[in-house]
Parts: sequence; structure tokens; C-alpha cells
Amino acid sequence: QVQLVESGGGLVQPGGSLRLSCQASGSIFRINVMNWYRQAPGKQRELVAAITRSGNTHYVDSVAPRFTVSRDNAKNTVYLQMNNLKPEDTARYYCHTNILHPDTFLPTDYWGQGTQVTVSS
Repeated sequence: QVQLVESGGGLVQPGGSLRLSCQASGSIFRINVMNWYRQAPGKQRELVAAITRSGNTHYVDSVAPRFTVSRDNAKNTVYLQMNNLKPEDTARYYCHTNILHPDTFLPTDYWGQGTQVTVSS
């Protein structure tokens, strides 16, 4: 059973940086893929970054030069370091994973509550 809680969002000026954290209530060592999504008003939710248990990463092209995803399995935490932020990065950011439900054994999406990132001068 996994519960995810994001933190680290806030208001930042263009060119600034933020570090988002997603802490799981239980161990994530058994979870292969952890994801970061974002959703801006009037836009579809999009995958921003993903990381596997072994450290393999994926980024959407628009953030690849500026964002870095990492994880610390010992701390049950996933991070998203965001540098050189742009106004178009403004969105609510969510951490996410899809794993088998412990009771039903069906693939189940687990989402955090999200943390708001606003990039504005």
C-alpha cells in the first residue's frame, strides 16, 4: 500500500529554481517506476519525468535540459530538481506510480495531492 505526499512547490521568478519532493508512506524499493506529472489550467495532464528503481530516467523534451529526477529508496522519496524555470512550467505537479493493488491485484494508479508551482515575475 502506497501513499504519496508532494512538497516543495511555490512562487518563483523566471530563471529561478525549485526542488520538489514526493515522500511515500511505505517503502518504494519494490516499485520500479515513479513518475512526475503536471497539469496546467486548460491543458491536459502530461508526464514530465520518470525514474526506475535502478536509476534510468526519462524526460519530456521541453524540460530535459533543465529538470533532473532522482530517488532515494532508503528515504522512500523521489525528487524533481527544476532549474531555469519558465512561465510555461506553471502547473500543479503530481507524483505518481502504477502498481498492483495489494488486495485486488489489479493495476492501480496512486497519486499524491499535488504541489503548485507558479513561475511569474
